[in-house]
Amino acid sequence: MPQCLITTLKPVKTGAVYRGDCTNILVTYIPDNSIDLIYIDPPFFTNQDYEVLWKDGYELRAFEDRWKGGIENYIAWMEPKLRECHRVLKPSGSIYLHCDWHAVHYLKLLMDRILGIGNFRSDVVWQRTFSHGDARRRFMNISDHILFYSKSDDYFFQQQYQPYSKEYTDQYYNKVDKNGRRYQLVSLRSPHPRPNLTYDYKGYKPHPNGWAVSREVMEELDRAGKLYFPKEKTGTIREIYYLDEQKGVPCSDIWLDIPPVSAHAKERLGFPTQKPEALLDRIIRSSSKPTDIVLDPMCGCGTAIAVAHKLGRRWIGIDVSPTACKLMTDRMRKLKVEGMELLGMPMTIDEIRALPPFEFQNWVCQKLMARVSEKKVGDMGVDGRLFDGSPLQVKQSENIGRNVIDNFETAIRRMKKSKGIIVALSFGKGAYEEVARAKNQDGVEIELKTVEDIIAEE
Repeated sequence: MPQCLITTLKPVKTGAVYRGDCTNILVTYIPDNSIDLIYIDPPFFTNQDYEVLWKDGYELRAFEDRWKGGIENYIAWMEPKLRECHRVLKPSGSIYLHCDWHAVHYLKLLMDRILGIGNFRSDVVWQRTFSHGDARRRFMNISDHILFYSKSDDYFFQQQYQPYSKEYTDQYYNKVDKNGRRYQLVSLRSPHPRPNLTYDYKGYKPHPNGWAVSREVMEELDRAGKLYFPKEKTGTIREIYYLDEQKGVPCSDIWLDIPPVSAHAKERLGFPTQKPEALLDRIIRSSSKPTDIVLDPMCGCGTAIAVAHKLGRRWIGIDVSPTACKLMTDRMRKLKVEGMELLGMPMTIDEIRALPPFEFQNWVCQKLMARVSEKKVGDMGVDGRLFDGSPLQVKQSENIGRNVIDNFETAIRRMKKSKGIIVALSFGKGAYEEVARAKNQDGVEIELKTVEDIIAEE
């Protein structure tokens, strides 16, 4: 993609999924001070590799979460990305950085440098999983951290609420009116002496401190049926709080009420670090308004942009993986998103040849409408199955020789098939000779395809 500086006069293209490194995409396409909310969920510093079979079976991805150079290299990798996020964020905007215990302390220091210590708002602790028994000499790690920063003091924030617990409602909302509505009675006495709020109301005397509300407000509460009058005039008027009119408990920085995406969840896509939609719903509602622009520069399977769309926000998604970008666009199409654009996908032969191995395999499977082989041990070199069940083998190598063809013929026979396809960067003379021999002598038809062949067939 071209590298260029852009001005703030350039309009922001929303409803777009960009494939590429987010630093380059942000520099090239996103103007200064143009984004209202950023949620970024980078690969965690966990020294793990994930091999992922997508839910539909047609794609395979190596999700690499390994940083051999140590935490310094990881932070050096993150810094330019976060600086670009800071640049594109509006003065009224906010950013949420999702991480875990491996790197949260280092990322907090980095965010302090980039956004300013004074713009740190919260370290949200989300319980991402349930207790498990693999910890013997330490406390179990079952939480993630979400670092919340604003760009300035002039930022938007809308308080979110959680439902009251059953124990709380049973203790405090323990009265029921004739219509079946649960309520509690709340004192109307002023906590401090208020001579101007000392008045009789319907023959009831105030507390020596006075009432907590003016006469006008008292009359409004009375007209709304929100006052409780004791039978004896010596008693005290109280305000009626109906349970069904309360917002709930204001959310704190510890979130225990949002479960992870379970193995059987309807929203599950098979992505190893997929976050639940409820988590993004709370973040997006808290720090953006309808029609605001939400950016996820490491979008993965697209949960942030999907939730943003459902909540009436505009959105931009970025990911370096072509597979992830395709998954995102498929997900958004199911939401009937109109006018969506997928930009930066590999198109040229050189771009496709340069893809990481599993991305190359995904590209081939997509183009040939093949289903990825789920079997990784004893798969006989079969990487996928074509629509008719015939085997497919993918080799991201040059000058494939006779031995590969011979082994693939054996795999075809074991699968009780009579044909198959091998895709590679190029084939040697011996490969073509072996294909001819297999067809003429054994009746096994093996088709050899290169990247150039696949592109030419489109």
